[in-house]
Amino acid sequence: MELLTPQNWPDYELIDSGNYEKLERFGKYILRRPEPQAVWKKTLPEKDWKQQAGAWFKKEKGKSGSEGNEKGEWILHPQMPRQWMINYSYKDMNLYFRLALTSFKHVGIFPEQAENWKYIYDAIQQLKTKQPKVLNLFAYTGGASLAAKAAGADVTHVDSVKQVLNWACENMEASRLKDIRWVWEDALKFVKREVKRGKRYQGIILDPPAYGRGPDGEKWILEDNIAELMEYCSQMIDEKEYFYILNLYSMGFSSLIAENLMKEYFPKTNQPEYGELFLADRAGRRLPLSVFCRTV
Repeated sequence: MELLTPQNWPDYELIDSGNYEKLERFGKYILRRPEPQAVWKKTLPEKDWKQQAGAWFKKEKGKSGSEGNEKGEWILHPQMPRQWMINYSYKDMNLYFRLALTSFKHVGIFPEQAENWKYIYDAIQQLKTKQPKVLNLFAYTGGASLAAKAAGADVTHVDSVKQVLNWACENMEASRLKDIRWVWEDALKFVKREVKRGKRYQGIILDPPAYGRGPDGEKWILEDNIAELMEYCSQMIDEKEYFYILNLYSMGFSSLIAENLMKEYFPKTNQPEYGELFLADRAGRRLPLSVFCRTV
């Protein structure tokens, strides 16, 4: 099992974590947000957290969003903007992301996913297929899509939230990339149609939430729908060469579940790479944030 965390990223740092919170730096701005997995004590005293944080997300008691996200509001220092840009670079890949303070504590990026962006870039560069087709499902603001496009892939980006698609398009333009195909649709409905059309992809990136809704109210529940979705994805993959990533955020799913799903639906991948993505704070505590399984 692999334990992976982003390295050499000047625009991101996990400063401290604990007491169900995390203190993070994105570019030159520091945020304080809830983190249910940070069950240990903080290293820094409360006064340091208050002094350093330019924005503090405070939860509304008893309220959560349709996907189980915590609702609340941001308390901002006078000099703290609501939007700003950060950069991520790897080899010849140079990506830019617009960050924003949303009502569900998210800011438009999951920094631990930088390890998957590196993997995507390298995997595409090693494929023999010229301009391989890559499908990114539950694609959010497009970090994985941008990595695939930067590596030379023909990218289809699928998400059920129209505002998120627009956000991803902004990130593409900021990164000086172009021609990503944007699809506003329920992921399961989309892959069913692609299978009927006989479509094939050399790369599939699957990053589903625990809960979600499609544009027409379609309900997504990870435990109920993941096996069906992977079955359809297995019918779309290029049998000659491919890469596949399954990333899971549900606290109830271990990396062994991701590995078993991969072996079940992609049996040619005899020894897939699996493990956890984490972020390490200055005190060395490793904060687990997602589990993954991917082709080697």
